[in-house]
Amino acid sequence: MSFNNSQKIGILGGGQLGKMLIQTALDLDLDISVLDNDSDCPCKSISTRFFHGDIADYDTVYEFGKDLDLITIEIENVNIEALKKLEAEGKKVFPQPHIVENIKNKCSQKQFFKDNKIPTSEFILVNGLSEIRSNIDFLPAVNKIGVGGYDGRGVQTIKSEQEIDKGFDTEGILEKFVDFEKELAVIVSRNSDGEIKTFPVVEMVFHPVANLVEYLFSPAAISNEITEKANNIAIKTIEAYGLVGLLAVEMFLTKDGEILVNEVAPRPHNSGHHTQKANLVSQYDQHWRAILNLPLGDTKDISMAAMVNILGAENHEGQAEIVGLEEILKQENVFPFFYGKKKTKPFRKMGHVSILADDFEKLKEKVIFVQQNLRVISKK
Repeated sequence: MSFNNSQKIGILGGGQLGKMLIQTALDLDLDISVLDNDSDCPCKSISTRFFHGDIADYDTVYEFGKDLDLITIEIENVNIEALKKLEAEGKKVFPQPHIVENIKNKCSQKQFFKDNKIPTSEFILVNGLSEIRSNIDFLPAVNKIGVGGYDGRGVQTIKSEQEIDKGFDTEGILEKFVDFEKELAVIVSRNSDGEIKTFPVVEMVFHPVANLVEYLFSPAAISNEITEKANNIAIKTIEAYGLVGLLAVEMFLTKDGEILVNEVAPRPHNSGHHTQKANLVSQYDQHWRAILNLPLGDTKDISMAAMVNILGAENHEGQAEIVGLEEILKQENVFPFFYGKKKTKPFRKMGHVSILADDFEKLKEKVIFVQQNLRVISKK
């Protein structure tokens, strides 16, 4: 069967994930349209066609998709009902809209894990601070809002009754606090034929203030037994959803060696940026293979790797300026990627750096070097 690369493909969302998806789509000569709320988003200049509009608006999403053959996403905050309508009219929509609907609400996502016997932390569904107060015995816990949280926003640890007011007075979940050993992630892919591949397990280190990934190491420094357990849980999760595309599965490794799924994302993910340089296929290559129902690529790593997020510097907001790039480029096997965001603000994801090395200590040294020497600040 011949591959049809003339089909018209649309991406909802034009941020950095969309940009990196398009960069790999060019290798397959794909026709890509993008819809995004920001008229100056990273995808604007590299998509085949760009449309400025609200990705959460029913009419806007439906009008964007009605003349396309295949629609995908780079962010969950999209109009689900419009995607369901397009799917019902015969458009291919991957990941499938009902799955995105489940995952975008952390309450229904967590309930899905429980219903499908996917190991996860104990939790209670709550509808505001009063219900948190009535569950004091459940503390310490993590309060997450149901819909709308991202990049560390909408997540609050509550250790005692005195900290309840730090929580969210809205629909959400209260998750039992997990005293974990490591935070892990597995990116798993599945095409329409049911073929499944996992990328090597990574270990993530989160920023203590911004609550988003600061850097990661691949592969994670864990036993073969834990690696197999993490991969099997990722496979079980994507099979339970029946998802076509990529699923990033974030996990806790507990002190007693158990794996608990924290949350998932149905798209390329921050925990897979390093695959652009460190693996035979990247997560972005694999996304296209999965949703186009092509054979999935070999995810073997060709090097140990690290990835450092480049966040907007604290106390800087305004026109972005990169400082220290020349020092970074002098380093061996250090590869910066900038997202094309014109304005910076504290902790905004402005880019990342992928690092390759042949041992863990060299990786760590380079991670520290990048963190100390590369900054995105605001122009004076």
